[in-house]
Amino acid sequence: MSLLVVGTVAFDAIETPFGKTDKITGGSGNYICHAASRFMHDMKLVSVIGSDYDQNELNWLKNAGVDLAGVEVKEGKKSFFWSGRYHLDMNSRDTLETQLNVLEEFDPILPESYKDSEFLILGNIEPSLQRKVIEQMNKRPKLIVLDTMNFWMDIALDSLMQTLKLVDVLVVNDSEARQLSGESSLVKASKKIMKMGPKYLIIKKGENGALLFYENRVFFAPALPLEEVFDPTGAGDSFAGGFIGHLAATKDLSFENMKRAVIYGSAMASFCVEKFGPDRLKEISDEELAARVNVFIDLVDFDIILK
Repeated sequence: MSLLVVGTVAFDAIETPFGKTDKITGGSGNYICHAASRFMHDMKLVSVIGSDYDQNELNWLKNAGVDLAGVEVKEGKKSFFWSGRYHLDMNSRDTLETQLNVLEEFDPILPESYKDSEFLILGNIEPSLQRKVIEQMNKRPKLIVLDTMNFWMDIALDSLMQTLKLVDVLVVNDSEARQLSGESSLVKASKKIMKMGPKYLIIKKGENGALLFYENRVFFAPALPLEEVFDPTGAGDSFAGGFIGHLAATKDLSFENMKRAVIYGSAMASFCVEKFGPDRLKEISDEELAARVNVFIDLVDFDIILK
């Protein structure tokens, strides 16, 4: 079952209360592929990089089953770069530097071999570019997942609203859900957002877990309490990669399997934050993944004896 991933492949420089890095690999497309590779090995990536990008990282992606024919290399130019500093609570951060570089002229063009992909996940890029990707597909994928952020709600809301009509699953955090809907209650927000187009809505709540909405049904997945969180930068994209990777691998789009996918996504996010960049995602064994998922199951599983 083929998965088409559209997103950034970039460099980051991160500072948290647990340490500081120089330039390391990152980007939404990169994290999504790393997480999804735990479940499947037929992925196709659309992105843009400069000639300065880390060849070792590209080789890792290839070996993990990622087709890089859709990754445009701009010779003599620099890759997208972001630098940020996280506060003590690890939920808020300051952007120190943003260099769009090649991302300024990103124009996603799908190779012919990509246009029949059965699953599509659109990382956080300009809504018109997300829409352009959908319009290039030969037929509608079985599932289209879209990630977005408050920045696009501020400057490109009309374009985002057009794109939302074309997708099945929207992934946002709680503040973005409130901004998009104009509702403070997340339940009311979910109803409004699903009327905009998506059949499913996932609201990420950071260290407080994630909510999955479908029709009048709600599923809550807790976050795993961790002693140390080194780098939350790619957690949301790792969640999305684990979510779509599980669904594409199992070919089951039932609500029950969506709930499982949320748990797998949460597990991948919990691994991601344990090291800087995507390094922790590269080393997860099948046994570690199974054990981590069982920890999530134990968090929500309980027995009550009525007397």
